[in-house]
Order: sequence, then C-alpha cells, then structure tokens
Amino acid sequence: MNTDQFKGKWVQFKGEVKKQWGKLTDDDLKQVEGDYDKFVGRIQERYGDKKEEVMRWADDWYNKQGQQPPRREAQPPR
Repeated sequence: MNTDQFKGKWVQFKGEVKKQWGKLTDDDLKQVEGDYDKFVGRIQERYGDKKEEVMRWADDWYNKQGQQPPRREAQPPR
C-alpha cells in the first residue's frame, strides 16, 4: 500500500488497528497519523512483530476493502 492510499484509509484503518493491536495508545496512533512507515515501526516497537507480518496484515485489510494494494517495502524504524 503506498503512502497516499494508507493516508486516505487511515480513519477506517485506525479502528481495525486498535482491534488487532490493543497495546497501541491513542498517542501512538496520533504520532503515526497516516504514515505507513511510522505505523510499521510502531507495531514492531510495541509487539516485536516482523515488518513482513505487519505489512501482510495491512495488505490483507486493504484487500478486504475491495482494492489491490501495490507492494511496498517499509523503511526500518528510525
């Protein structure tokens, strides 16, 4: 999923993120605020999940919305 697509779906996606990863705080979500790389990094930071697993989950969610996500590599967290 590219940056524009992620940002465009952020409001919907945020609700699903809270269900999937309940340890994320509202402050975490505010800091991410539609930035795909920050999202992946924050999940890795809180849960230790591999970026490929996080990206696969995000792509699966996006697919359920009826659209094909373009493949994209996340940058390592900074």
